[in-house]
Amino acid sequence: MMKTDRLYEVFGWIGTAAVLVAYALVSWRFIGPDSLPAVCLNLAGGLGIAAVSIKKRAYQPAVLNVFWAVIAIIVILRR
Repeated sequence: MMKTDRLYEVFGWIGTAAVLVAYALVSWRFIGPDSLPAVCLNLAGGLGIAAVSIKKRAYQPAVLNVFWAVIAIIVILRR
C-alpha cells in the first residue's frame, strides 16, 4: 500500500470516529445537535469518509458524506 493510500485510510477512520463521537455525545445529551462541537465533528466526519470513499471509488457513501459536510458548513455559516 502506498503512503497516500494509508493517509486516506487514516482520514476515513478519523471521519468514522468523529461521526460516532458526535452521535454519542448528542444522543447522551452531553452536547446539543446544533452545537459547534457537534457540527465540527460531523464536518470532519463527512469530509474524512468522503475522501476515502472517493479514493476507493465508492460513490454512494462519497455523495452521502459530501452532503453531510455541506450541511455542517451551512450550520456553521448560519451561526
